[in-house]
Amino acid sequence: MKILFDTNVVLDVMLDREPFAEPASELMSLVESKKISGLLCATTVTTIHYLSTRVLGSAKAQNQIRDLTMLFEIAAVNRTVIEDALISKFSDFEDAVLYQAARHAGAKAIVTRDLKGFKGSELPIYSPVEMLTALQLSNTRGD
Repeated sequence: MKILFDTNVVLDVMLDREPFAEPASELMSLVESKKISGLLCATTVTTIHYLSTRVLGSAKAQNQIRDLTMLFEIAAVNRTVIEDALISKFSDFEDAVLYQAARHAGAKAIVTRDLKGFKGSELPIYSPVEMLTALQLSNTRGD
């Protein structure tokens, strides 16, 4: 299953933000073990680099970005994604771009802590805890 990770979920792991880091880290472990396919929006990578540099310093941020790009596929942000985001019904443009990037990259779900930001999504939207539960149920049923 291909899942787009919202910026806040990745930052929870990278910056060890409690109490959110543990479920987000479990999801990233599933990407690492190839049990799920993880996607990051291209804008997420630049945002994470900017914020991580401020908190962790440039060298550590660069290393983390390298690790992320080896672990995750990157969902492109191109003219089509931007145009679709502009005409979407999302109230937040950044969320609209993430959603459209996910859709165009073939994501089957989005994992985020900003569930309200993706209201009206045609893709399933999960918190990290909800995503872990859904994946466990799916494995139990043999989906």
